[in-house]
Amino acid sequence: MGKVITFGEIMLRLAPNGYYRFFQNDQMQATFGGGEANVAVSLANFGVDTAYVTKLPAHAIGQAAVDSLRYFGVDTSKIVRGGSRVGIYFLEKGASQRGSVCIYDRAHSAIQEAQPEDFDWDAIFDGADWFHFTGITPALGPNVAAICADACRAAKKRGVKISCDLNYRGKLWTREQARETMTALCEYVDVCISNEEDAKDVFGIEAENTDIYGGKLDREGYRSVARQLMERFGFEKVAITLRTSISASDNDWAGMLYDGQECCFSKSYHLHIVDRVGGGDSFGAGLIYALRSGKSAQDAVEFAAAASALKHSVEGDYNRVTVAEVEKLAGGDGSGRVQR
Repeated sequence: MGKVITFGEIMLRLAPNGYYRFFQNDQMQATFGGGEANVAVSLANFGVDTAYVTKLPAHAIGQAAVDSLRYFGVDTSKIVRGGSRVGIYFLEKGASQRGSVCIYDRAHSAIQEAQPEDFDWDAIFDGADWFHFTGITPALGPNVAAICADACRAAKKRGVKISCDLNYRGKLWTREQARETMTALCEYVDVCISNEEDAKDVFGIEAENTDIYGGKLDREGYRSVARQLMERFGFEKVAITLRTSISASDNDWAGMLYDGQECCFSKSYHLHIVDRVGGGDSFGAGLIYALRSGKSAQDAVEFAAAASALKHSVEGDYNRVTVAEVEKLAGGDGSGRVQR
């Protein structure tokens, strides 16, 4: 089996300890994360040969980001070095009725200022069979959107499967900008991953009879969203994550996978959240792993939803769980009993 390639921005995450508010004390935890880096780490933990592509400065902070990926066995040999800064995001984790807060400081990061000529995609995709990116990456600027388009064209030329998590971020671009750019990029995508809001924000496709804040999710509405996405772009598969936010601390979580014929829903998990950042990325990684492993549509969405459910119990962006742990939960053992 070939290598999985992911491409995006890895950022320095600075967060107060526990559930403290910003500068409630004088300490912050420093870790790394970012959509496609999170996917790469999850896949590496599942035993998948995975390479992460980005551009990072050659200084100590850039190297620390590289080392955080190497720790999990991610191939970092395709990372381009250059530029002067690593993007930063500040995270204040919410609890109960107080929502989480993310503040971004990513302007002029190395990847945001990268140019298409920085990346030799033909060489990068040598030996690869899957490519993953998210809608966050092309939102960094027209130059990065052009790099994503180059990557998609090179992947298609080599017969590499492409997955994309729409991941709309209103702090990076407008809905109109997202729609124009993602419409062009989605023409290359085989597996589209979305959530209850992204399809509406990016493409104006909305689930009917659904209130994500009032706890009402209508399955037929999501079937309709998946069908419309597939009809518009010709995707092979559409996956949608289904999150009901009861509070910042408690969510209900499930997933759906549609292949044009069958629409499969996972079991639903009630989550008491430790850290929700990276939850969607863990779903994407679980789905990629399951599809590449030849699992059925039902088993694939069960694996993806279980992987993501476990991530909500893990501090930091990266999901530090194994295939065995995911399969145990997907199989119905969510007791949380001590393993001796």
